[in-house]
Amino acid sequence: MPQKRNKVVAFISKYLMLLLGSILAAVGVEEFLVPNQIIDGGIVGISIMLSHITGLSLSAFLIILNLPFLYLGYMQIGKSFTIATLFSVVSLAYWVAVLHPVTQMTNDLFLAAVFGGITIGLGVGLIIRYGGSLDGTEIVAIILDKKTGFSVGEIIMFFNLFILGSAGLVFSWDKSMYSLVAYFIAFKVIDITIEGLDESKGVMIVTDNPDEIADALMARLGRGVTILHGEGGYSREPKKVLYSVITRLEVAKLKAIIYEKDEHAFVTINEVHDVLGGRVKKRAIH
Repeated sequence: MPQKRNKVVAFISKYLMLLLGSILAAVGVEEFLVPNQIIDGGIVGISIMLSHITGLSLSAFLIILNLPFLYLGYMQIGKSFTIATLFSVVSLAYWVAVLHPVTQMTNDLFLAAVFGGITIGLGVGLIIRYGGSLDGTEIVAIILDKKTGFSVGEIIMFFNLFILGSAGLVFSWDKSMYSLVAYFIAFKVIDITIEGLDESKGVMIVTDNPDEIADALMARLGRGVTILHGEGGYSREPKKVLYSVITRLEVAKLKAIIYEKDEHAFVTINEVHDVLGGRVKKRAIH
């Protein structure tokens, strides 16, 4: 029974976050971008331009243009993703229509690009974080990524450069440049929203003093350490390799600890996009 209750709570929480994300995205679109003839990337950007050219409802274009991609998503990615995406798109279209009569928040193009990018980035980031999407081009990029040598990010960037460039023909070239500013800000805010400000780093340490460094990391950073057993490629001597996950704020202290214990240690530090589990709780850096 508790397990069933937890599933219901998780389901409700998920769709509340998707709703909040669509409202934030709608505020960015209707209160900042559309009144100032600035566009976002993807289907939202195409919809804004088509609505301007035809005089038809932006909400209608948001739903109609996403429908083929929703079908692709259902066939290639899965039912849960498609339902979450459909909910998010319909919710965005609804709130765009609701906010359309509301007076825009600013006439300043730079402020509109900055704050439009921030609010859209927050909204889209929340939706992606909770298993949905607002943009059909992302679905195409995921599918093409499996069939081409290009990454999802590269495919999306190609689509969006074409779309944002088109804004220069529909509106003006300065509006196109402001659109690029809004898109760049939204892109960065999406990353922050998905990954969080407390960005994680995976650290691999090859050292002659593994036990001392492992003890210091656990005692002074409060981080769990895994000891891997390796072998030197040249010397063929057995080596202990340490692996740990820290935040970006702890990188400087980590380097200081390692240098203090073994100034000849070999260290690699990489981005970590998600972390689950871990037994040692974080302590204050000292």
